[in-house]
Amino acid sequence: MPLPAALPSFSDMNAIPVRERSLDLIGNTPLVLLEGPSAEAGCEIWGKCEFLNPGGSVKDRAALAIVRDAEASGELKPGGTIVEGTAGNTGIGLALVGNALGYRTIIVMPDNQSPEKMDTLRALGAELVLVPPTKYSDCNHFVHTSRRLAEETPGAIWANQFDNTANRKGHIETTAEEIWQQMDGRIDGFTCSVGTGGTLAGVGMGLKSHNEDVVIALTDPHGAALYSHYATGELKAEGNSVAEGIGQGRITGNLEGAPIDTQFRVSDEEGLEWVARLLREEGLCLGLSSGINVAGAVLLGKQLARERDKDARVVTVLCDTGFRYLSTLYNGEWLRSKSLPVFDWLDGRQQG
Repeated sequence: MPLPAALPSFSDMNAIPVRERSLDLIGNTPLVLLEGPSAEAGCEIWGKCEFLNPGGSVKDRAALAIVRDAEASGELKPGGTIVEGTAGNTGIGLALVGNALGYRTIIVMPDNQSPEKMDTLRALGAELVLVPPTKYSDCNHFVHTSRRLAEETPGAIWANQFDNTANRKGHIETTAEEIWQQMDGRIDGFTCSVGTGGTLAGVGMGLKSHNEDVVIALTDPHGAALYSHYATGELKAEGNSVAEGIGQGRITGNLEGAPIDTQFRVSDEEGLEWVARLLREEGLCLGLSSGINVAGAVLLGKQLARERDKDARVVTVLCDTGFRYLSTLYNGEWLRSKSLPVFDWLDGRQQG
């Protein structure tokens, strides 16, 4: 498959953007054509490089959108506090946005998330509260704990990323519009996994406002219930996943009314295969959610090629940097402890 034009020449340097404020660095991320996935799918698979946001993940967008919405409503006042329950990346985004705007940040996180996320939050100056992982129905779940902390803290807001639709609105207004413009309106499908639902719902709504024929697909890890919900109407989880920040067991406020046309389920093993290939073949060091997204994009691309009898163009999200998972996904001992395949270069074996 032919690649896009070569790198810009020095004469093109005037096109390189300049930002007047640090928060303007959030969003406007590039799209990259993924060679291996494209060859596998027989069509173009593009990745939205959200790991290039200042906080290293797509969650910077939700963080900024939620904070700006709270400021506009008057709920968040100067010198206030932002409280949130998160698997880590939204907390990192909120800490950076909070620092830039003069807010204190308190983050509640399950204690089974990667040490890199915990260390990053502490380094950014956030107050980190760790709780045992538990089901959402448990009152001690990290989301409920963060809500109580917000209620008990003077001058605080609860970001509530799962049900606060400022999250998906941010993706409707930014991520979807960027993708549409970057693809010159020639896009057949979009897919990603779900944590809060903000990205999938927001991008889906935004793209369909331009063209109803764009197919929006859920890519769900094992252990989550949404695949079953959209396939059969029943929220039912099967298996498990070590992927952080994705996998949902309920219809969040952000997911309500999301225009999801089809759904795929991807195992950790399949996701890890793409994590390994993207690193070894394309020089992209990413987290497991990105690998799962790419696996889903390949499945969607194959489906569209069959149904539409033409070369499809599919976009997915490269969610966060793999440097956030050096002690987990990129650690052979940890992978073995989870009965997951170990990348050959971590296992002392090199490819020829």
